[in-house]
Amino acid sequence: MPAIKALNIVTAAAFAVLFASCTKTFLDLNPLDQPTEAVYFKTPEQFKAAANDFYNKMIGFRPVSGSNIYNWMDWGSDLLNPGYGWPSLLNAADMYWNNPYAYIRGNNILIAKVAQYPGDYAGIKQYVSAAYFFRAWHHFFLLKRFGGVPVDTVVADVNSTLLTAPRNSRYEVTKQILSDLDVAIDGLPLEAAIAAGDKGQVSKQAAMAFKARVLLYEGTYEKYVGKTTDGDGVSSGAGSNGYDAGNVTKYLTEAAALSQQVMSYGDYSLFSGVDSLSYRYLFILEDAASNPKGLTKAANKEYILSSKYDYTLLTGNANLTHTGGGGISRKLMDMFLCKDGLPYSVSPLAKGYALMTDEFENRESRMTCITGAPRQKYWGFSSAYGANYTLANYLTVANWPSYINVSYPDLSNGGSGYGSRKWSSEHPGRNDYQESYDYPQIRLAEVYLIYAEAKCELGNGTISDADLNSSINKIRARAGAAPLTNALIAPYPSLTMLGEIRRERTLELLSENTRFTDLFRWGIAEQELNQTPKGMIVQYNGQPTEIATFTNPYTKLPSYKPGTYAFGVDAATGAVILSGPPAVPMTKKNYLTSIPQDQITLNPRLLQNPQY
Repeated sequence: MPAIKALNIVTAAAFAVLFASCTKTFLDLNPLDQPTEAVYFKTPEQFKAAANDFYNKMIGFRPVSGSNIYNWMDWGSDLLNPGYGWPSLLNAADMYWNNPYAYIRGNNILIAKVAQYPGDYAGIKQYVSAAYFFRAWHHFFLLKRFGGVPVDTVVADVNSTLLTAPRNSRYEVTKQILSDLDVAIDGLPLEAAIAAGDKGQVSKQAAMAFKARVLLYEGTYEKYVGKTTDGDGVSSGAGSNGYDAGNVTKYLTEAAALSQQVMSYGDYSLFSGVDSLSYRYLFILEDAASNPKGLTKAANKEYILSSKYDYTLLTGNANLTHTGGGGISRKLMDMFLCKDGLPYSVSPLAKGYALMTDEFENRESRMTCITGAPRQKYWGFSSAYGANYTLANYLTVANWPSYINVSYPDLSNGGSGYGSRKWSSEHPGRNDYQESYDYPQIRLAEVYLIYAEAKCELGNGTISDADLNSSINKIRARAGAAPLTNALIAPYPSLTMLGEIRRERTLELLSENTRFTDLFRWGIAEQELNQTPKGMIVQYNGQPTEIATFTNPYTKLPSYKPGTYAFGVDAATGAVILSGPPAVPMTKKNYLTSIPQDQITLNPRLLQNPQY
């Protein structure tokens, strides 16, 4: 909290969000009254109401304080809408600096009010613990974006020395985050102990899973990036105060232990309610009309913490169906596994690219859950028609309505030829901006991935089949891919166990705000992001592929227009080149965003990140 201007000092009225229905306690309704701090925080109900507002400050589909979900869908990476280039100039201002500090102030106010609370602390312990959880949540957001930042644990006034404090190092920020999460874990209830009307409140397991996320992130960042992005803390950056080389092993060990503990609880399970299409419907599950099995959100036990939306009370308010996916790159398409569990590059099941349907044969189900396979039919989306599951879901009936069209690739507009439909609704009663499925903040699949990666890192690139079976092989089973085992990849020198675990994370968490930070903490962003982005293959084995000469039967126009691809076709792969290399090459500098200049003007002790 470096500047009063950015913080917008608030009163308790800002979080006194009271609701008529106890089952909708996390939806952004207007306050029913406007109490002041002087009379607030006297009862457990008031602490609860204040804590409930914290859930609204997580970045989800709905814009909050000017946030935009499209900033957090991995767009512009090597996987989705590639080739954007990277921020390299100084930010004049940054709402993603201001907002977290404003939210942290709310957490600090609640925590500070404990000292004045006249009742039994046991009655408010859960809500105070939630404040510690969210204070850690927002500090972690700042850490990933900026590196070391001023740690904020007090309710500052205009005379506070905190307003002119220097940046804490990333190691000091991490220590504070972990400390806050320890308090949260100690005071939060187990999922099973949360009343039905309060489901959605943060649980002990959610805090444990989040701490495991932080530990994996920082442990691998310190292992692969080290102090490279710290600066000296004198002329630039936040410095390296508190650095301890022993933290890598310590953090990874605890990440594995915490994730394993969360995995042991029976409260959560991978969503599997729609057979091979479960990965598809997990992300658009809303009510009985949103999926072919008539399931509601109650069927989803995979989300450990999520942002809640509701068609009547709080829609997602983002144009998710028509704009939420992004264009899929050649790299991502080739990352999807074959059914034998091997990557397309080495699997004997790979059929090549000559026909537009070839690369979709014998592939894991996440591939067709995320992008439509050519020559198959998919739902229209409008208030007039919507979905028709009887006809469309399992693609077995020939007499399709006109609004359910055959999917054909389009290479006439310079795109990749592939589109993501991960967030695309199939609800018959929804239109743009009305989608109201929940956004996953923490889900069980990520916990499996944390466990496997931490164990493999601790094993210097090795992991037992038993550990794989207890974690990511459950994810692969849902995807219809054979288990990952040591024997499976042993014959292939190009494959490593750590690489395959990272592949699994990349595929499973696509478009869930992980790709950039994963590449940063692995120290390979330069290698992966400076590549020339490519799309669909139009030359294969010296011959044009089917799509290269195909005429769309609906539009009567060629599906491929070479003139739209100014950079031509890649000689090695035969894929269309979407753009040149990024205009600003990725470097270690770009692992951190610049400190906004307006904050440095207000507090000159905030030193800029190195090389900006």
